[in-house]
Parts: sequence; structure tokens; C-alpha cells
Amino acid sequence: MAGDVVDLILADHRKFEALLRDVRDVEKDRKAALEELSALLVAHAEAEEADVYPRLRRKDAIDEHEAEHSKEEHAEGHEALLEVLEVDDLDSEAFGEAIEKLTKELAHHMDEEERTVLNPAKTEVPEDVRQRLGVEFMRNRQKHLDNDCGSIENVRRLVEEAKQDNLI
Repeated sequence: MAGDVVDLILADHRKFEALLRDVRDVEKDRKAALEELSALLVAHAEAEEADVYPRLRRKDAIDEHEAEHSKEEHAEGHEALLEVLEVDDLDSEAFGEAIEKLTKELAHHMDEEERTVLNPAKTEVPEDVRQRLGVEFMRNRQKHLDNDCGSIENVRRLVEEAKQDNLI
């Protein structure tokens, strides 16, 4: 799948919101929704950090602070995701509290990213560049999905790396 990187990122954001609704809905396959959410969140963040943020900085659509802040928010999201993944009982109060924290972290990040990263990208980056970046983003995202990036072991590793890098 290819397309404008901004549109692809926004589509992922809407998918995160839908998956979070499914994770909270006792009539849905909550475990499957959580597994899909975990994989997509990690793959999305990793591809943004590898492909999108560096290119947008080179095009002056975002500055270093915005790119670094987004990486910090990804790390915080991974940490909140790990808390959710570590709860075994999806019907427990602990799970409810963990999913509430993750929901808040994601909502905050998506709001900020859409306003301070994606909006400038729409106006400051030519469409042909956004299209090429969309191909790179999706290729990298799929590579992470193919490598089971949403596993609890991988999320733990990402959280540990973020702590070592003082992102969280």
C-alpha cells in the first residue's frame, strides 16, 4: 500500500482508536484487538522515527524539538502499552486502569502529532515527497509487523532502551 505519508499516518491513528474501543468492549475479541493494537503501535512508531521524522526535519516541516518530543511520546506510549500487556486478566481493575492510561497517552500523542507534525507536513512538504515517504513508511512498518514487533518481549526491550536513552 502506498500513498501520502500524512494520510497513512492519520489512517493508523483512526485504527488505533478503533482497536482501543474493541479492547474495552467485552463483546469483542479483546485479546485479538490488543495483539493487533500492540503490533500496529510499535510498527507505526518505529517507522515514523526511522523514516518520517528525519525526512520532515530535512524539509524544515518540523524542528528538532518536535521530532525529539514525538520520540519521547512514543517511548511513553510503549511504557503504557507494556503495562497493559503485563496484565493477564482483561476483566480486572488493573487492566482497566492500564488501558485507561494507554488511551490517554495515545490520545495526547495523536492530537499533538496531528497538529504540530502532520499539519506542517501537509503545507511544507511537496506531495511527491510525501508520496515517496509513504512508500518508505509502509515498507518499514510492514517489516516490523513481520518481525512480531508487538510481542511483550519486544515492547519490554523498547522500554528498556528508552529508559537507557533517558526518553522516559
